[in-house]
Amino acid sequence: MRPLDPRLVRSTAAVRVHLAVTVVCGFAATALILLQAWLVARVIGGATAGALDALGGAVAAVGAVALARAALTYGAETAALRSATRVKSDLRRRLVRHVAAGDPATTDAGELATLATRGLDALDDYVARYLPQLVLAVLVPVAVLVVVFRADWISGLVIALTLPLIPVFMALVGMHTQERTRRQWHLLERLGGHFLDVVEGLPTLAVFRRAKAEAALIRRVTEAHREATMRTLRVAFLSAFVLELLATLAVALVAVEIGLRLLYGRLDLETALLVLILAPEAYLPLREVGARFHASMEGVTVAERVFAALERPSAAPTPAEPVDPTPRPAVRFAGTGLTYPGRDAPALDGVDLTLRPGTTTLVTGRSGAGKTSLMALLLRFAEPTAGRVLVTAADGREVDLADIHPDTWRQRIAWLPQHPYLFDASVADNIRLGLPGASDEAVRRAARRAEAEAVIRALPERYATPLGERGHRLSAGQRQRIALARAFLRQEALDAPIVLLDEPTAHLDPEHAAAVRAGVARLLEGRTGVIVAHDEGWSDLADEVVRLEAGAPAEAAHA
Repeated sequence: MRPLDPRLVRSTAAVRVHLAVTVVCGFAATALILLQAWLVARVIGGATAGALDALGGAVAAVGAVALARAALTYGAETAALRSATRVKSDLRRRLVRHVAAGDPATTDAGELATLATRGLDALDDYVARYLPQLVLAVLVPVAVLVVVFRADWISGLVIALTLPLIPVFMALVGMHTQERTRRQWHLLERLGGHFLDVVEGLPTLAVFRRAKAEAALIRRVTEAHREATMRTLRVAFLSAFVLELLATLAVALVAVEIGLRLLYGRLDLETALLVLILAPEAYLPLREVGARFHASMEGVTVAERVFAALERPSAAPTPAEPVDPTPRPAVRFAGTGLTYPGRDAPALDGVDLTLRPGTTTLVTGRSGAGKTSLMALLLRFAEPTAGRVLVTAADGREVDLADIHPDTWRQRIAWLPQHPYLFDASVADNIRLGLPGASDEAVRRAARRAEAEAVIRALPERYATPLGERGHRLSAGQRQRIALARAFLRQEALDAPIVLLDEPTAHLDPEHAAAVRAGVARLLEGRTGVIVAHDEGWSDLADEVVRLEAGAPAEAAHA
């Protein structure tokens, strides 16, 4: 297992700065260790020889070096903690931006929430303590060996032969615990994802009396995660004990051979003291690395998962020289295909379709026919893997949709998803999500056009009524009308020429479905509309009906 993921260094400036500061502090700490060992050996050797009067300066120097080491340790620890905070913040921002630009339908909210919170918190010990110790583990033993070899080559040889035992045992422990740590994080992400799903669906589970069964499942997953964590920690603690034992035996071996040679007069006292003081310092950084090895396993595993999420192709690429579409663009699918990563069968295959300005196209088909994938291409949540999506540019020519900046393109779209998300905020704030900063009058006008005014009047505080997470205070039809008001607000304020509707009346009772249909008909007036539905019940509003089968148009008919 690599102790440091190279992608952390390449993509995160805070890690590069942190490593540079760590190397500088490591050199300074190494120099202070060697200087302190030499001074202490000289003071003790001089005191044994009776030269106490000449040792005042050396004793003061020992105190000054000790204070300098304490100050350096404090400064390095402070800088390391700040660096860890910057690294976590940078990765969290990148992860949120990446997920926000992708297709929400393909996002596992629970796993990503666990990764962005508890997961990235594991980088604290990894960045702040393990990486600095890793630098010291390289610098200090080499410097100590050089000094000890110059002072006493026999002791240097003993240290040089025993030092590699600690990295060897660390590697053996790493190979044993790597899979355990990955399993632990997999179970934690699974637990977080399942728990979030259960909490969000708790009212439905309570209605169907399934809450106890789900609670039992959460207990089983929690118990599996606890057992995996304890197994990993058991190995970590045992490995720390083994490394401590190896280092202690190695230092004892050095002490025994020095004591014997000192006893027979083959080594002077000051050299013997210098070697004895430096011998534990040679093993100490490696022992500390071993003690923090579990933190490194967690840190590297989290980094791998974060970069796997960041490298997942979910965000629309930003063109180098973006072009502007015409105010009322035509959209043409030219042999367009889409195959999702990890799948062999294409979701869309050879789609040829033209969305003419001011017309409405109804896209029907069974589940899995490719309707949602077509919508994802129009929203720039996914990019074609074959063919192109062409749009009329401001100068009249057809350009690839990929040549238009995603934000510029999405400003021309009013979107009503099948399951709109309502936040635990007021009605007005949920409608205002379509255009942050919109006036109260604009919000009320959008609600009236969406047939939502009667629903809002019936609420206790009207537009100031909190809706609860996912709008649990409203029925499905009422939630759909609030989301439709959001689309009206966006269309009116931005003059959005394209309207996308994904199953706008699915699972609604006739009363609410009729109200939503009336609002949708108003929303589509003079716009380029795409309605995705399972059946052709919307054909009276459509100028063209396209049926998808296995990702390709089966037929096209003018309504």
